[in-house]
Amino acid sequence: MDVQHTKGFTIISNWLEAKGFKPFLFQEQTWQHIVNGESGLVKAPTGCGKTFSVFLGALLNFINENPDNYKNKKKSGLQLLWITPLRALAKDIGRAMEEVIIELGMQWEIGIRNGDTDTAERAKQKKQMPEVLIITPESLHLLLAQKGYAELFRTLKIIAVDEWHELLGSKRGVQVELAVSRIVNCLSSIRNNNLMVWGISATIGNLEEAKEVLLAPLKLTGIIVKADIPKQIEVESIFPDEIEKYPWAGHLGIKLASKIIPIIQQSKTTLIFINTRGMSEIWYQTLLNTCPELAGSIALHHSSIDRELRTWIEENLHTGNLKAVVCTASLDLGVDFRPVETVIQVGSPKGVARFLQRAGRSGHSPDAVSKIYFLPTHSLELMEAAALKSAIWENVIESRVPMLLCFDVLLQYLNTIAISEGFYPDDMFKEITSTFCYTHLKEDEWHTKDINILCTGIQNWCQFFQRLFFGYLCHKTYFMIKKKEAARFSDRPQWFLACNPVQD
Repeated sequence: MDVQHTKGFTIISNWLEAKGFKPFLFQEQTWQHIVNGESGLVKAPTGCGKTFSVFLGALLNFINENPDNYKNKKKSGLQLLWITPLRALAKDIGRAMEEVIIELGMQWEIGIRNGDTDTAERAKQKKQMPEVLIITPESLHLLLAQKGYAELFRTLKIIAVDEWHELLGSKRGVQVELAVSRIVNCLSSIRNNNLMVWGISATIGNLEEAKEVLLAPLKLTGIIVKADIPKQIEVESIFPDEIEKYPWAGHLGIKLASKIIPIIQQSKTTLIFINTRGMSEIWYQTLLNTCPELAGSIALHHSSIDRELRTWIEENLHTGNLKAVVCTASLDLGVDFRPVETVIQVGSPKGVARFLQRAGRSGHSPDAVSKIYFLPTHSLELMEAAALKSAIWENVIESRVPMLLCFDVLLQYLNTIAISEGFYPDDMFKEITSTFCYTHLKEDEWHTKDINILCTGIQNWCQFFQRLFFGYLCHKTYFMIKKKEAARFSDRPQWFLACNPVQD
């Protein structure tokens, strides 16, 4: 079926045209593959619409399946599971998705499930799943720990793993692999398995391997869709006045704080990326001390800040009410940060891909220029600044090496499944070894390192709780007896009690 001849394509294209946009070629290619029921990986520069390539594809597919009542159809069950690495990113994506759904007149609901989601909302989702659920890897594993989780995914059509380049090569990426394998196997047992899995990634060195890792449970080769869109990035270094006196290591770059004040004042909104929470708090206070006029228009954002304050900062960042935000990796990723004109990277970004990702926070649209300043904290990072510029010019991006045989993650996952619906070891072994991480897991390792540890661990915990409960009962019984003895002697005269004291 040619996607351009479908009703869904016509509706989506008309909506984009009404907003003054036109779909990119890579977006149309992704929609075609989704209509064909295929899985794959979308690679596009930051700010070029890779999120919409999969999300609009899911909407387009739903419209094609329900051409007469797509606007009125409610409570269709979970259609799109959107796995995202950051809580702040979930809110950005949810906001962008809701805008599209409202303007198309559809009845889809968008749900978010992460550490900030309250109990009432979680219960509501379990009772009636939204059509789109935006979730973090950790919250997805907690969802798998609930009874009857398989029924929640019965209507699922697409799993989208956003910012796959950030998850790949980490234990959170292994969590995603295991969760995808579980959902794939659950659906294969309750319906014909026509589930699609799509990864969404910015520039990464090993695209083919990244696709292979994600699609391993499906046992499919899959497709890579690349966006041929050049993204202009301007990198400028902030130098000290006297390089000879600049320290060689072990400093925070605080002496250059005065040099970024003019940059902040000349920009509408600036993101200042710091590598650690402690360092970010020092920089935030230093900027306020250096320029008191910024009070009320500058904020500090990291994952340990109170949820309400984080939400307030993110909302005011979108509306442009904040002049600057000092942040850690908590704002690495996002959707449509239109007010952000400038990004400042303080210290080494620890990689070209991350530097490009952060640069893309400014000029977050295909035709805009991304402007990023690099502030070295010591002399050795001056050389790193030169290396970053060369790598960007030559388009050299490092690879993310996938993790293999992570037994700690596997044991945690097996505990998760054991407390929900349980599993048969032989069946679970086949499922686990379908993932890229555990392809080379041997059967003797499975029984000795995983099942044995899991079973003996549960047995030890049971014995511990039995002893704890027995001790608690003995403790309560002892004091109940003492209270009865005290009550029995309470009506005796004082001289009797003095001669016959109740023993403690």
